[in-house]
Amino acid sequence: MKTNTQILTILFTAIALFIGVQSNAQSVPPSKLRFGIGVDGLLPVGNLSNSTSFGLGITPRLQYGLTNHVALTFTSGIYHFFPKDIPLNFNGQSYTTHYDLDLIPVKLGIKAFVTPHIYLGAEAGMGFQVDNGGGDSKYLASGAIGYATKKWDIGVRYENFSGNGYRNGIIGLRLAYGFGL
Repeated sequence: MKTNTQILTILFTAIALFIGVQSNAQSVPPSKLRFGIGVDGLLPVGNLSNSTSFGLGITPRLQYGLTNHVALTFTSGIYHFFPKDIPLNFNGQSYTTHYDLDLIPVKLGIKAFVTPHIYLGAEAGMGFQVDNGGGDSKYLASGAIGYATKKWDIGVRYENFSGNGYRNGIIGLRLAYGFGL
């Protein structure tokens, strides 16, 4: 599973770079800095869906246009996942517990515009757990597709978390408002 996720991430990055370099779109002004703040809806998939029902995120993003159609990104913020009650049975006694998960993502990425408004993106970085005393970190990798205008950006992505023996994923929907700096 880990190998498939890594191959998928590398494939999304390669496609984004190839299409972005070949495109003649003029969506991202050269050498322009943009800032956007996004709200994320997060749907857990895989093992994460056993312990959390959904998540919400706030994600500021800084974007630097390298060319008319390729931009580098830096994204951070916070993801909060709403836990499910997990039933336990110990010596005939029934208990419930839950798994809290709050992450601060720190990711670098690339956006390649394939038309004036449609882009492919890829990001990688670390997620730092801040609940239950924190200290746990996870490798994050994602591939995305989105639609952007001068002010609005909406994108959908698959993001994988792995670290300390865990592999989890989310499908994220990000709606952001942005402006030039």
